[in-house]
Amino acid sequence: MGVPTLDSLIAKGVRGKRVFVRADLNVPLKDGRITDDTRIRASLPTLQRLRKAGARLIVASHLGRPKGEAKPEFSLRPVAPRLAELLGCGVSFCDDCIGADARRKADELGDGDVLLLENLRFHEGETKNDPDFARALAQLADAFVLDAFGTAHRAHASTVGITEHVADVAAGELLESELAHLRVVREPERPLMVVLGGAKVSDKLAVLEALAPHADVLAIGGAMSYTFMAARGEGVGSSLMEPERIADAKRILDAAEASGRTLLIPTDHVVAQKIEDGAETRVVRAIPDGWMGVDIGPETAARYAEAIALARTFFWNGPMGVFEIDAFSKGTAAVASAAADASATTVVGGGDSLAAINQQGVGDRITHLSTGGGASLEYVQGLVLPGVAALER
Repeated sequence: MGVPTLDSLIAKGVRGKRVFVRADLNVPLKDGRITDDTRIRASLPTLQRLRKAGARLIVASHLGRPKGEAKPEFSLRPVAPRLAELLGCGVSFCDDCIGADARRKADELGDGDVLLLENLRFHEGETKNDPDFARALAQLADAFVLDAFGTAHRAHASTVGITEHVADVAAGELLESELAHLRVVREPERPLMVVLGGAKVSDKLAVLEALAPHADVLAIGGAMSYTFMAARGEGVGSSLMEPERIADAKRILDAAEASGRTLLIPTDHVVAQKIEDGAETRVVRAIPDGWMGVDIGPETAARYAEAIALARTFFWNGPMGVFEIDAFSKGTAAVASAAADASATTVVGGGDSLAAINQQGVGDRITHLSTGGGASLEYVQGLVLPGVAALER
């Protein structure tokens, strides 16, 4: 059974109905101001279609990790005026996401009106998928739409529990788009090239194990590449490395070789003695004692770019170095540029990778920018996402 679509929900008729939309409005805030509204913009197509169809929208999201406490710095209130501006309509706000006031405000909505609820994670029942909390959310709704791909891999009350108490459910346009584009990585036109970066092998062990025999070419960057170097007996100086993961890295290297796949790790490195602006850097083949790798070197960047150019499907998650510092960002920038120039279907996921794409100004040249880092990694390795499974049920 497939995931029910927004088309099917709207075809049943949503005019005058309260539609609870679980969106991902987890935007970065600084001093109460939104610094990047990408996630709000990503939610607009679903909200606009439902408004046009006459639905009465109750929009819910989490923001940050308040751990079950109502903390002002994690309030969604600053999102309401920006959402209103982007939708071109008024957006009312409720100081809670359940309870009598939320029910009253939901019942007072007119066709096409929008109500934004306070942070779901102000209640510990959200992340615990508490049945009573899920039932309280469902009291606000006649129908439910899941459009928060970034949390679809979590079995929370607003992604899974609520579906047990609402008859009509559907995937929003963002969720549908994410699943369609990421399915291309699961069932790729070959050759499939995957670039994985980031700090720790332990963070991406499962996806490394899944993709090493699946991808035609798997290239590794970031600090986790030093664990792979250590697994091959190479020196890593003072680089960040996980000794307890060397055996895992060796197993992944062996799996790629046994399946005839190509696994690339850096052959040259940008190194420094301190991770700070203005630190002295060198480009080396062997990392000397007292120095740490902070980026892939230019030869490695060129080699990865060549492999990307030959791919028919390309997936990237994680930076190649400490890209927040300009002197350590060249490798990540090279991968971003190569992805933009590729003739392949290109999918980029994860906050740091998206930030790098935006820094280079090439987002419009990428086939799909995934809004969910963890969810995208779980989906491409073939795991079932609880939020999606709940819709299918």
